[in-house]
Amino acid sequence: MTFTHLDDSGKARMVDVTEKQPTVRSATASGFVRCPPAVISALRDDSVPKGDALAVARIAGIQAAKKCAELLPLAHLIGVHGATVDFAVGDEGVEVSATVRTADRTGVEMEAFTAVSVAALTLVDMFKGIDKGVEIERIRLEEKTGGKSGTWRRPS
Repeated sequence: MTFTHLDDSGKARMVDVTEKQPTVRSATASGFVRCPPAVISALRDDSVPKGDALAVARIAGIQAAKKCAELLPLAHLIGVHGATVDFAVGDEGVEVSATVRTADRTGVEMEAFTAVSVAALTLVDMFKGIDKGVEIERIRLEEKTGGKSGTWRRPS
């Protein structure tokens, strides 16, 4: 078996994508921040003590997508040409979704995962003064498009 991120002597390496042609690619990831009722109530009536939690988390997620290669040792530094972070507040918590787009040599799945993760962590930070029982759950890839492997969507 050949491992793409190991050299001939078994040492970690970054895959060389120099010869690959840039293509349009996108990835969408999601996650869930489970919140106690007091947090949901504060979100709905705009009384989160630290301010607009969703706005702060949205900016944090977008910034995180652009910093992915600084956090993941073997991730490529790619151009993030578009990034959105969206939220849906429900009775049990907040659904977080991030879509990242590029026209580059490698995909943006890790950037989408990073955006969701940091947006979710930011929500925990914004809510911890209300209730420390906030939890992050099920961060996962929902869809990716472009590149050699084409389109993939999470089965329903």
